[in-house]
Amino acid sequence: MSQNVLAAQLFTVRDFTKTAEDFAESIAKIGAIGYTSVQISALGPIPPADVKKICDDHNITIVNTHIPWPRLQEHIAAVIDEHNLWECKHVAVGSMPFHFIEAGEEGLRQFIAEATEVGRTLHEAGLTFSYHNHSFEFIRYGDKCGLEILFEETDPRYVKAELDTYWIQFGGGDVRDWILRLKDRMPVIHLKDMAMKGWRDHLMMEVGEGNLNWPGILDACREANVEWYAVEQDICPGDPFESLATSYRNLTEMGLS
Repeated sequence: MSQNVLAAQLFTVRDFTKTAEDFAESIAKIGAIGYTSVQISALGPIPPADVKKICDDHNITIVNTHIPWPRLQEHIAAVIDEHNLWECKHVAVGSMPFHFIEAGEEGLRQFIAEATEVGRTLHEAGLTFSYHNHSFEFIRYGDKCGLEILFEETDPRYVKAELDTYWIQFGGGDVRDWILRLKDRMPVIHLKDMAMKGWRDHLMMEVGEGNLNWPGILDACREANVEWYAVEQDICPGDPFESLATSYRNLTEMGLS
């Protein structure tokens, strides 16, 4: 396993990245934990050049992003310019917008068509485009779920995967199986754990603090040639920086850094 493959997904600390000053403080805290890379997501209105300078000042590399769908549709040239400035190759969308979901299979196929064009444009600019799943993609349409249709009916050059381990499990998928079926098509994976509260409630947990099969998941990631392992926790029990630190400590004990 190559070194320095862990990244902190900044959506985890989104309440602390609304201004340049808060962003700089957050990046310093993330670097102090041990992370050397981040995923840009849910920032406040901070100029891209300032984002780059703050990360550079703390020796933090930007390895991927989540870009809102409207920006990818309407301002893709600016998105490309930002990623070139940040020296960041990987672009992802956090979800398909709700109007596609609400329209069922027809909406899914419309999203596939639009995502293919976005991915083609980014590919031609030397970037990648990935789709980040939740659990609704496991809704079945006939004999296949939405996630199967999405990846079977898109060109791997234009639409790659950014699987989320928690949401795959939550949707009833086999995390290891999904990683392996997307071998060489997943530059970044999102790592978060799942535990139970009572007899029916699921909790998002720090990696290694829940019930997912991390030895199997990480072995599958290696086999699938995943480049970056982004730690994300949408909901934290307390301080989100401490959650990032717990996941970092556990993952380094598992052989990642």
